[in-house]
Amino acid sequence: MNDSEDKETTPNAEQLNNLSVNANPARDFWEFLIDLLKTGIIVFVVAFGLRYFAIQPYIVDGQSMMPNYENREYLLAEKLSYTFGEPKRGDVVIFRYPKNPSVNYIKRIIGLPGETVKIADNAITIYNSDHQGGERLDETGYLPSDTQTYVYQNNGVYEQTLKENEYFVLGDNREDSSDSREWGILPRANIIGRAWLTLLPIDLAGFHKRLAYPNLTSLDLNSLALADPNR
Repeated sequence: MNDSEDKETTPNAEQLNNLSVNANPARDFWEFLIDLLKTGIIVFVVAFGLRYFAIQPYIVDGQSMMPNYENREYLLAEKLSYTFGEPKRGDVVIFRYPKNPSVNYIKRIIGLPGETVKIADNAITIYNSDHQGGERLDETGYLPSDTQTYVYQNNGVYEQTLKENEYFVLGDNREDSSDSREWGILPRANIIGRAWLTLLPIDLAGFHKRLAYPNLTSLDLNSLALADPNR
C-alpha cells in the first residue's frame, strides 16, 4: 500500500471535519436545553447537599467571642464532624439558642456530657470519671492571660453536672457573653456545626484547628458515671 492509498483509507482530522452532518436546528436546540437542565439540577443537588448537610455560612454578630472571632466575621461551619462523631471540648460551635431556637449563637464547648463544671475564683474546674478530684481547665492557648471568668450569682460560684447529650459553653469574651453561666446547658440537638473556616476579613482568613487539652482527658460519652466535685 502506497502513501496515496493511506490518505484515502485512513480517517484524519480533515476528513472527519468534512463528513456530512444532518443538521436539525430545532432538535439540537432542545437537546441543548435538556443538557442545560440536567446540569442545573446536578449543581442544585450538590449545592443543596453541601449547604444543608455539610457546610453552612454564618456572620458573627457581636463581641462575645473576641479576640478569636470578630464582629461581622464571615465564616463557614462544617457539620460532618458531628454527623459521624461527637462535639469535643474546645470546639467553637454554632447552635440554636435554647431559649429561642430561631436565633443562632456561637460559643466554645467547655464541659462535656457526664462531667461536672465548677467556676469559682476565676478558675474553671472539670470533674469526670478520670479526674474525680477535679482538673483546672488551661485556656492559655486561646485566651489572654488577664481574662476573667466571672459568675454573678451564688456568691460568685457556679456548679453544674451535665447529663447525657448536655454541654456547657462559654464565650471567649468572658466579661461580655451570654452563655451557660446565664441560661444553662446546651442540648446536643441544638448544635448545628463547628466553626471551620473564616473567609472574611482577609487578614483573619484560614481554617480553625481543633484544640487538645493534654492534662484533661475527655469522658467516655457512653458512660454517665458522674463525679462529685465535693470529693
